[in-house]
Amino acid sequence: MPSLIIDEREIAVPEGTKVIAAAERLGIMIPRFCYHKALGSVGACRLCAVKFIEGHRKGIDMSCMVAAKDGMVVSTTHPEAVAFRKFIIECLMLNHPHDCPVCDEGGQCLLQDETVSGGHGRRRYLDKKRTYEDQDLGPFVQHEMNRCIHCFRCRRFYQDFAGYRDLGVMQIGHREYFGRFEDGPLESPFSGNLIDVCPTGVYTDKPSKFKGRRWNFERGPSLCLNCSLGCAVTASARYREMVRLEARCNEAVNNHFICDRGRFGFDYANHVDRPRTARVDQKPVAWRVGIETAARRLKGIDPAKVLSVGSERCSLEAQWSLKQLCRNLGWPDPRFFVEPEIKKKVKTAVDLLDKTLAISMGELENSDFILALGVDPINEAPMLALAMRQAQRKGAEIAVLDPRPVSLPFVFAHLAVTPDHMDLCAQVLVQKAFAPRSAGKLSDEAAHVFASLPNTYIPSPDFQERLNDLGRQLGESLKPVVVCGTDTVRPHTPVMAAVMARLLHEKVDGARLFYVLPGPNAFGAGMLTLPEEPESVLEILESGTIEALILVEQDPFWSYPDRERLEQALMKVDFLLVLDYLPSVAVEKAQVVLPTCTHFERSSASFINQEGRLQKTSPVHRGGTPISQVSGGKHPPRTFLDHIPGGDAKAVHEVLEELYGAVSGKKEKAQLNGFEDWLAEKDANLKGLSHQADGIRVVPEMVPEDAGFSWKKSEPLPQRKGLELLLTHWIFGTEELSAYSRPARKGEPVPKLMMHPEDARRLKLADRDRVALSLDRGEVVVELETASNMARGVIILPRHRTVEWRKLKQWPAMVSDEGIRKIEEPK
Repeated sequence: MPSLIIDEREIAVPEGTKVIAAAERLGIMIPRFCYHKALGSVGACRLCAVKFIEGHRKGIDMSCMVAAKDGMVVSTTHPEAVAFRKFIIECLMLNHPHDCPVCDEGGQCLLQDETVSGGHGRRRYLDKKRTYEDQDLGPFVQHEMNRCIHCFRCRRFYQDFAGYRDLGVMQIGHREYFGRFEDGPLESPFSGNLIDVCPTGVYTDKPSKFKGRRWNFERGPSLCLNCSLGCAVTASARYREMVRLEARCNEAVNNHFICDRGRFGFDYANHVDRPRTARVDQKPVAWRVGIETAARRLKGIDPAKVLSVGSERCSLEAQWSLKQLCRNLGWPDPRFFVEPEIKKKVKTAVDLLDKTLAISMGELENSDFILALGVDPINEAPMLALAMRQAQRKGAEIAVLDPRPVSLPFVFAHLAVTPDHMDLCAQVLVQKAFAPRSAGKLSDEAAHVFASLPNTYIPSPDFQERLNDLGRQLGESLKPVVVCGTDTVRPHTPVMAAVMARLLHEKVDGARLFYVLPGPNAFGAGMLTLPEEPESVLEILESGTIEALILVEQDPFWSYPDRERLEQALMKVDFLLVLDYLPSVAVEKAQVVLPTCTHFERSSASFINQEGRLQKTSPVHRGGTPISQVSGGKHPPRTFLDHIPGGDAKAVHEVLEELYGAVSGKKEKAQLNGFEDWLAEKDANLKGLSHQADGIRVVPEMVPEDAGFSWKKSEPLPQRKGLELLLTHWIFGTEELSAYSRPARKGEPVPKLMMHPEDARRLKLADRDRVALSLDRGEVVVELETASNMARGVIILPRHRTVEWRKLKQWPAMVSDEGIRKIEEPK
């Protein structure tokens, strides 16, 4: 490790560390514009100049471009370096507009900071300034090109880091222009990061424009709940209203960035129809009346006839408190999944993941082969796609087995296979990865599993050759990662993914397993789900044995594919109690509603992401109805109250503790929340570690040998008639929380039915045709789009909020050729 002296202080740093980074380790922040830890060095702004005295060419040089060397002596405060930086700042300010009072970046602007700290206070340049025309870049990013200092951060992030090409640099010299070739929405699902990386106000947050300065906001660390990855964010609120989210660095998870769904999907917390007061028979009542009414109704019901259902978006405090409530009152254990197939797949993933296989997104960036099974990263977990791109930039090979027309911002091998064929193709990859010459390196257990693999025949020679090539590359890799989804795959695929990862780990220590789960705390729900649950929630309700149903931050009407069956099942329930913060269909049907607060409000909350990492959020504000909704956008009423308007909502565990006291009749306050002790019982090393800034993994050290690792023997594929309908997610419009967000809705594309061109030609259909899709309980009318990079024999329909897709009696669902017809447009 080279040792150098910076400002008379010695430090040793790893080989290859830049001087600017070495200075940071000493707490010395050398001024910079173009340098960014995630983007690296480029030397464009010239502001990080320092004086090199020994160990390098003497004189002024850029600290972001020079690697630290042994014996190097550097001064950041030398008069020559200070004068050079002051001159650079003056040059950058020649054409910069003096619009700080109306710029949304004011108060958090790096250019402001460096200008003031550099001592530049008088403008000597009196000629006309260079000006540009701004562009409309869509609903998320505001463009103000006159503020640009040509640091190249935006182009480097957008093109180099994220892999999209519709924004970049045009022209040369001082006329350089950063933007699109024409007005239009940015194509990248990571475009909002331009707001964070820009050191001036060229790119600002359009939805929060003019809503406040940074010092006006209540701010705090939080988490994104729009998928299972658990990305770190910083949340800002003002006047009881969530205003914006920004990326917060967590190098183990999302690094410095977040996706647009996570950035702009927070507005559900401000929804005008959000339940904020208790309701009885849809009429607002005092909080105590709501609690007492619910308790009175529950007291008169046999405990065995009370069913509680949580969800994947509940915090761990909520899930654990619900479980304790049921146990203390003698109710059946709560359920956390309405769909039995999803429950089975999530439970499998949770049970088969251990610390020898678990991998974070930060670690995934260093893998050399990624095999993705049944996952569409951009639409299901966008930041996974960004991590995969960084791995690809470092030389990793990436293969995706999925029937959907997967699009990723890098070169990858896409094998568009149906869910039925996916397992068989993965088996071929394993067979090729484990050539007979490698079998001797396996343990006895792994060799036994390897020997049981079936000989699978793939009919197409070209397709088989592609599989063989990928299998050979997989076998040669040292850090392979198996990524497995839980949405469109068959129930056994998560087991198969674990077997593959375990076999690869027997061969190379660097092999890992990465699951994508259906919600922000699906992992926690899977941990708390009992293995023996023979009946689904719907089957229990249909049996007529349930008199009271409690839904805790759960809206089965959002996700369940058979709306009619669900409504009929609920008609057999006498009492429906709902605890939620969304204006859901379940809330509309409940006899009693007790409002809960979001994770931005009132109390901290814990979530376990898909790798088993437990993370905590901090409350940002107290909650209540936003002042803009109370005042109609004008000055709030000049009255003082002894309570916060709309501030009745409480954290789920607080609501359940009150409910327990009212139902049990015990006067002392119950403490239902205590999941930390439960985790410590599972692993003594977890005691007291749940408060670590980056989170802590709560998966076991090693999964027991009898945990369910078994390779499903090859069976004849089912003979299905027609086309299989796959219900899938899109980045906008299908995820529950962001679907209630006004900014996110502006980014929603028009929902379309996807079909392979050959299937379309056979049915005499074409692109942009309006088609009627005949399902079990009615038709769905939607526009058709053909895609040659998807599997034949399937059609793909997004679970979009505007599409009436909940008309299926069973799934996987098959649609006959006669069930897809073209709607003739009137002439």
